[in-house]
Amino acid sequence: MNSLKLQENAVLIPIDMQRAFDAAPWPPRWNGRVDENGLTVLAAWRAAKRPIIHVRHDSIKEGSTLHPEQPGNAFRPGFGPMGGESLVTKSVNAAFIGTDLDLRLRRLGADTVVMFGISTDMCVSTSVRVAANLGYRVFLVEDACDCFDVADGAGGVIAAREIHRAHVATLRAEFADVVTTGELLSALGAIKAA
Repeated sequence: MNSLKLQENAVLIPIDMQRAFDAAPWPPRWNGRVDENGLTVLAAWRAAKRPIIHVRHDSIKEGSTLHPEQPGNAFRPGFGPMGGESLVTKSVNAAFIGTDLDLRLRRLGADTVVMFGISTDMCVSTSVRVAANLGYRVFLVEDACDCFDVADGAGGVIAAREIHRAHVATLRAEFADVVTTGELLSALGAIKAA
């Protein structure tokens, strides 16, 4: 993207940055910089004093590593809400289903959302698609996302990096403006300077 213009009323939405994804039964992930990039985005957004709504997956399945009673439900270090930042909890893939996320965004006067998180092909992709269908302009910070190797149903495995690449491509085609952490930071700097 040549000239990213970020609206003043954009809201950052980190999705499911939780500890469970670091251990079994979750398969291998590919993005070793997901935490670094996500924390960089959060720090810059906070420095710009822009609104953040965190999303956490609270599984309703007993035994799930994302169940609220499991240690894996906790946020990864540095990713939990700070100060007056909001938290939305969900139990399905889309951050908008069964939650008041849309209402919170409307009350903030937001028409633009910036999303990143785990996993690209599941909760991030689904939330991006729903946000776009609800009429929001969506920016996906693709290098602050991560996903897992996936069984292909025929005895093979599709590598996480390829899953990520395919999902980012389909989101870019119709649902979101895809940006890197660096591009987002530049756009955020332009808002602060204006």
